[in-house]
Amino acid sequence: MTPGFDLALLLGAAVLLVAVGAVRFSTRLGVPSLLVYLALGVAIGESGLGIRFDDVELTRTLGFCALIVIIAEGGLTARWSTLRPVLGLAAALSTVGVVVSILVVGLSVHLLLGLDWRLAMLYGAVLSSTDAAAVFATLRRLRLPPRLVATLEAESGMNDAPVVLLVVLLSRSATDAAHPWWYEGLLLGYELGVGAVVGLGVGFAGRAALRRAALPSAGLYPIAAVGFTVLAYAAGAVLHASGFLAVYVAGVLLGNARLPHRQAILGFADGLAWLAQIGLFVLLGLLASPGRLDAALLPAVVAGLALVLAARPLSVAVSAWPFRFGLRDQAFLSWAGLRGAVPIVLATIPLSERVPGAERLFDAVFVLVVIFTLLQAGTLAPAARWLRVTAPAEPAEIRVEIAPLERMRADLLQLEVPAQSRLAGVHVDELRLPAGASVTLVLRDGAGFVPGPDTRLKAGDSLLIVATAGVRDATERRLRAVSRRGRLARWFGEYGEDRDG
Repeated sequence: MTPGFDLALLLGAAVLLVAVGAVRFSTRLGVPSLLVYLALGVAIGESGLGIRFDDVELTRTLGFCALIVIIAEGGLTARWSTLRPVLGLAAALSTVGVVVSILVVGLSVHLLLGLDWRLAMLYGAVLSSTDAAAVFATLRRLRLPPRLVATLEAESGMNDAPVVLLVVLLSRSATDAAHPWWYEGLLLGYELGVGAVVGLGVGFAGRAALRRAALPSAGLYPIAAVGFTVLAYAAGAVLHASGFLAVYVAGVLLGNARLPHRQAILGFADGLAWLAQIGLFVLLGLLASPGRLDAALLPAVVAGLALVLAARPLSVAVSAWPFRFGLRDQAFLSWAGLRGAVPIVLATIPLSERVPGAERLFDAVFVLVVIFTLLQAGTLAPAARWLRVTAPAEPAEIRVEIAPLERMRADLLQLEVPAQSRLAGVHVDELRLPAGASVTLVLRDGAGFVPGPDTRLKAGDSLLIVATAGVRDATERRLRAVSRRGRLARWFGEYGEDRDG
C-alpha cells in the first residue's frame, strides 16, 4: 500500500466515525445531521484542511449511486398498508406538484433576479424534489398520523424520478437540438411508465427468488435484497427508463414481502443508507467553494422564499384538491417538504453539462439547502403541534432480529401513553387486541414488568406489543381506537369513530 492510500484511509475512517457520532450530537441539539455532514466536507476541503476537490462528473456519479441506496431503503421500509391509501396523492405531488413548483419558482427567479428562462426553470426543477434522506430521518422521529408520514415519504421516494428527467432535459437543451414539447412529454411518460414496469418485474422476481432460495448464510439475504433494487435501477437505465422509480417500486415490493430474515434485510438497508448519506453530504461539502457562497446568498434566499411561501403550498393545494386532505394537513405537508442532498446532486447535472450560470446555481442551491433545512427541520415538531396534527399515541415499529419473532412472522411494536391520553386508566384486557397480538412488557418509571389482564395503564407508560403479520394492521387500528375513545372504543368501531358520523 502507498502512503497516500494509507493517509486517505485514515482520513476517511476518521470522518466516518465523526459523522456517526455526530448523529447523536445533532439529535440532542435538534440540528439535522445532514448539515453536520456538509460542514465536515467543507472543513476538510480547500478552506479547511486544504483538500481540493472539483470533480463534478465524479460527484454526479457517486451522488446517483448514493441516491439509489437511499431510495431503495425508503422503499424497503415503506409499508404497503399505509402507502396504498395515499398513493394517489403522492403520485399527484410527484407529477402535477412538481410541474407547479417548477413554474412558480422559475417565474419568481426570472422576474426577481433577471435570469433567462432556461436557467430560471432549472432553478425550479432542481428545487422541486423533496429529499428522501432528509424526510425519512426527520419524520420518523416525530409522532404523526400515518397518513401524513406515508404521503411525505412516498412523495420523496417517487418525485426524484420525474425531476431527474426534467433537469436532464433542461440541461441538455442548452447544447442539443430542441425537440417539440409533445415529444419531450412522450419521452417523460415512457421513462416513468417503463421504469414502474421494470420495478414491478424485478420486485416480483426478487420476492420469488428470495423465498425459494436456501442460501448458506443469513447474511446473504440482505445483500441479495439490496442487489435486486440496484438491478432494478440498472435494468431501467439500460432501457432508457427511470431507474430511480424502478428502485423505489422494487423496494416496496421486496420490503412488504415476508422474506426470510426480513428484519436483517431492513437493518442492513438502513445501515447502507446512513453510509450513503454520510458519504454523499461530505462529498458535496468538499465540492462547495466557501469563497463563492457569499455571492449566492441573495439568489438562495429569493429562490427559497419563493419555494417555501408560494411554490410548495400551491403545489400541495393543487395536488390535494381531488383528495380529502384538510387545510391543517395541507399546511403541514407544505412546511415538511424538506430539501437536502437531492437538489445539490441535481445541481451538478447542469454544472457537468456546462450550462451558462450553472456554477451560480450550484452555489445558490447549496446555501438554500443549509438555511432552509435548518429552519424547516428544526421547526417541524412545533409546527405539527401548532397545527394540531400530532398523534402522540401512535405505535412505532422497532426493528429487531430475534429468532422466535422471525419464526412467528411477527413484528414488535412500541406504544407510548402520553399525558392526558385516553389510554391512561384502561386495563390491558380492555384493549381487546386481536388474536395473535399481545402486550408483552410495560415500562413504567424506569422499570419493566410483564402485565396481566387487569394491569391498568398510566400516563408515561411504554408498551411493547408482539403482533403477527396477519393482525399487524388490525392491532394498530385497535390501538388508535382506544387512544381516541378509551374504554368506550368498543362502541365506536375499530377506528374509534362514530359509525353515524
